[in-house]
Amino acid sequence: MLNKKSVDDINVKGKKVLVRCDFNVPLIEGKITDENRLVAALPTIKKLVADGGKIILCSHLGKPKGEPKPELSLAPVAARLTELLGQEVKFAADPEVVGPNAKAAVEAMKDGDIVLLENTRYRVEETKNGEAFSKDLASLCDVFVNDAFGTAHRAHCSNVGVSELVETAAVGYLMQKEIDFLGNAVENPQRPFVAILGGAKVADKLNVISNLLEKCDTLIIGGGMAYTFLKAQGNEIGKSLVDDSKLDYCKEMLEKAEKLGKKLLLPIDSATIMDFPNPIDAPVEVEVYDSDKMPWIKGSWNFYYCLCEFEFIFNHREIWNAKLSGIGCKRSVFLQRV
Repeated sequence: MLNKKSVDDINVKGKKVLVRCDFNVPLIEGKITDENRLVAALPTIKKLVADGGKIILCSHLGKPKGEPKPELSLAPVAARLTELLGQEVKFAADPEVVGPNAKAAVEAMKDGDIVLLENTRYRVEETKNGEAFSKDLASLCDVFVNDAFGTAHRAHCSNVGVSELVETAAVGYLMQKEIDFLGNAVENPQRPFVAILGGAKVADKLNVISNLLEKCDTLIIGGGMAYTFLKAQGNEIGKSLVDDSKLDYCKEMLEKAEKLGKKLLLPIDSATIMDFPNPIDAPVEVEVYDSDKMPWIKGSWNFYYCLCEFEFIFNHREIWNAKLSGIGCKRSVFLQRV
């Protein structure tokens, strides 16, 4: 069911290959502070280079909301990739992403060359899966490779629209690894089966939440989306992230879990802050409250569940979805599936 054509199944010799990567890395004054996502993309890039393809990389960075914002340019990513790969990654600095610089750079490519396009979200059509931008991206390539698992659930031009306009589409090694893991974990789970979901938006995971409740024994929800569930339970959530349009859905999922005899766990306490720091990873004063006793004047990110619940998790089969911690907290717990 989850079988997809991968980069091992395609011939890219002499072909222009558009690769959707996830280079949404943290930046402070133009410096990358965490390059894990760049390193994760290297195996796919190196494979396509070795096979003689002309590699055109694209990604979003932050939320420029359709405007070319210099602080969200991918230029620092091109520079760091050049160092990591040991060969030039030419940066096409077009505010319209597919502009004269990108077209000229692609036209001049030789086999094994690499070009990085500007932030795809500089184009307002990107997040709307607009036809014009999808066609612009498709005009650059013969083959499309999606290696951005973290954005695969979104119908954007750079991962959905373009894929429908090229003859050959495949997944990269990073995407294939996640597909293989999820396929085995969900279709043939070891019991007890625990799933952990994080992120900001309930809307992004509507079907996932419902489907996982039918398959797993325990579903743990953290990240920003937890506060929509907490509010659905009648708790005060201050200025925390919330999707008021999904409160009824959250109530339905809580009722579904109870009906099926499944555990749906939410954070028991939260770290609260007065406002987000700038830069986002700067130290910030934090106070911790029980999740049902948060003051309304403060925004909050979920903190950590409790030691006994984490011990429960670590002794069971898990799917890990996201980082589930607050910011600036000495006791924050960062989750990563291994």
